[in-house]
Amino acid sequence: MQFELISQIESPKDLTALSDTQLEQLAAEIRECLCSVVADRTAHFASNLGVVELCIALHLVFDFSRDRLIWDTGHQIYPHKLITGRFHEFPSIRQRGGLMGYPNPEESPYDLFMTGHAGSSVSTVLGLKAADDLQGQDDRKAVAVVGDGALPSGIVFEALNNASGLNKDLLVILNDNQMGICPRVGGLAQYLDKARIAPFYNGLKRDISWLLNKVPVVGEPVEHILGQFKEAMKSFLHGGMLFEEMGFRYVGPVDGHDLHSLRRYLEMVKDISGPVLLHVFTEKGHGFEPACQDPVTFHTPAPFQRNEDNEIVPVKPGGSSPAFTNVVSDAIHSAMQRDSRVTVLTAAMCAGNKLGDIRRDFPDRFFDTGICEGHAVAFAAGMAKSGLRPIVDIYSTFLQRSFDQVFQEVALQNLPVTFCMDRSGLCGPDGPTHHGAFDNSYMRCFPNMVMMAPGDGTDVEGMLAFALEYDGPVSIRYPKASAALIKRAGVPVELGRSEVYEWGEDGMLIAFGSLFANCVEAAERLKREGLDVGVINARFAKPLDTETILRAIDETGFVITVEESTLCGGFGSAVLEAANQAGVRTHNVRRIGIPDRFVEHGEHEELLRGLGLDVDGIVAASQVMATRRWLVED
Repeated sequence: MQFELISQIESPKDLTALSDTQLEQLAAEIRECLCSVVADRTAHFASNLGVVELCIALHLVFDFSRDRLIWDTGHQIYPHKLITGRFHEFPSIRQRGGLMGYPNPEESPYDLFMTGHAGSSVSTVLGLKAADDLQGQDDRKAVAVVGDGALPSGIVFEALNNASGLNKDLLVILNDNQMGICPRVGGLAQYLDKARIAPFYNGLKRDISWLLNKVPVVGEPVEHILGQFKEAMKSFLHGGMLFEEMGFRYVGPVDGHDLHSLRRYLEMVKDISGPVLLHVFTEKGHGFEPACQDPVTFHTPAPFQRNEDNEIVPVKPGGSSPAFTNVVSDAIHSAMQRDSRVTVLTAAMCAGNKLGDIRRDFPDRFFDTGICEGHAVAFAAGMAKSGLRPIVDIYSTFLQRSFDQVFQEVALQNLPVTFCMDRSGLCGPDGPTHHGAFDNSYMRCFPNMVMMAPGDGTDVEGMLAFALEYDGPVSIRYPKASAALIKRAGVPVELGRSEVYEWGEDGMLIAFGSLFANCVEAAERLKREGLDVGVINARFAKPLDTETILRAIDETGFVITVEESTLCGGFGSAVLEAANQAGVRTHNVRRIGIPDRFVEHGEHEELLRGLGLDVDGIVAASQVMATRRWLVED
């Protein structure tokens, strides 16, 4: 397909010159652009296919060069980027130095927040509206697009409640595609399912109440009939009752793929006073049949191409080692077979955490809470208090949302909850909203917390077994990367004990986590260059193996700590603190990890290379430390 129209769109203002037929063609071109991206990289796909018409309609009705728009969980931002003049840069999306896969204010004034986590859109757009009103700019419209998967997040209801109390002119668009990343769960999901089949409703509850109050009541039979009529009307208008009772004018449900109709309804609600919720139902993957049939797989599909018959042809992935996610999932599955006390909780990330087999084989012990991380952790605490051994399997970046529950309900109570923190470290093309850079620091500050990280795939099963037997909270972090398998004699996992892979006289590399494999390769290269450098697989950041680590600092030429996490308060800091406590000098210690800045998006290996965490970077850091030692000795 030739991109005849989208290539000419420099700003949303250009949309007004297009006819209805051309707007339909534009939607088709946007979908073809999305297909072209996933031909050579993983990218958010089905969610973007589902909001094409909604995005076009929003930019036709509102002027977001002045009005306010926040896309919740901004992975559905691709059509918006194309409409706001970024078509020619679009081939670079999710590549280092290119467009981000989420909203990015540095790219465009149409992107107001870098939104990568679900649920905050209503709060932030309410803040924008309140500030505009205070500054005499109350003519600026405010719109938040929130998905049905994000709706159960507690912060969404906090914001809806506050918006109603303030009675701000605010439009919340509920993009209902019956999905998060996985199918939505819980009572709200059932409520929305009923709303999808309810008749169109535009907030008539107040008008019906007014009418009924004007009807004269004569005797009990009439009162009884009117009471029944009220209940019947409530049932008939079920779809909007929840939001109406919260103080929002409810409109919908509306077909989110009927561009003409959608535009008309947006025009209708644009100038309604007070908070309004427009319920739009869409189809995740719309316009691309394979994505419609399997929206979970096509949320972020592996690269694929299409043949002449428009059939999917997968692109064969490189590499043969299994991913850490798969290794951990297999270990959890085995643990659940052995021990009936083990349960698994995740927050709408069953697919991402590869828990499908666990959900199928242990349905009574698998719990998907939806995008409610704080609830998931507190839920797990209750299970642990009652004698179970719950595993909370959540991405590192999302576990941050439950910081208070990790503190209050788990660590403070010293309960045996195991945190499996997927995507710890650099999360590749997802970028700074998803990099799991901070869990070392925020977990390390909690008393009672034991912190582990597997150096390679062979560490995983022993660490998980240890965690499930330990009578207290344990965190296990691992990256979105292949799990290397380093041949060596097996060393049992013991509390606070590291694994000395090899001792070196000139220096020691101490790895916490999967960069252990890079350290082993770096040490081998350094040996060929005449430097006797050893490697320690730290395994534990808390409690630290102070005996082995302090011996390395005291007896060898230099020590370099290596971690795929922020250096601020991380594993290297723990080593320096231990040395300080013991009165050991640390002039020969260097820490390498993620610096005190947000790291851009890019492929995992190139991000490691840019931060000096690849093999070349570790070798270079070792050479610098060795040279410094010789200069000091001379």
